[in-house]
Amino acid sequence: MINLIVGNTGSGKTTYSAELKEKNNGIIFSIDKWNKTLFLTDKKPTDGLEWFLERIDRAEEMIMELVKQLENAKTDSILDLGLSKFEHREKFRKFAESKGYELKIHFLDISKETRLKRVMKRNSEKGETFEFEVSQENFDFMENWFEKPNEKEMKDGITIAE
Repeated sequence: MINLIVGNTGSGKTTYSAELKEKNNGIIFSIDKWNKTLFLTDKKPTDGLEWFLERIDRAEEMIMELVKQLENAKTDSILDLGLSKFEHREKFRKFAESKGYELKIHFLDISKETRLKRVMKRNSEKGETFEFEVSQENFDFMENWFEKPNEKEMKDGITIAE
């Protein structure tokens, strides 16, 4: 089973993924950790969104190869990859469908106010789920970037609300 964890910045995707892992013994793929480990040390101040998107796409190619191995081993994949856009989620839906894998979307529908408080707290405490600082500017950008899953996407999915 492939679990797509969807939610805007600060919705609790990484925490939710860890809780899901405890329930089903799956493997978590968190794009924030991949970005921090593989790419952020090479980022120049002039590198923008396209720089990130290209690297995320390359990382996801590797993640899909690992998901295939996990499916063969009957082990769940928990994809904490942001999945902010319909097109991004659709890429994984089509991948799962083409391979005959079961897929479930988990949408964390959390208010902007709650998410902002979480992000500011994570920035200051730098606790377990901290990978890099999210500025107010980046948070605000994601507010406009994120596309909430539609009713069709959520068919048979799970919505977590406040």
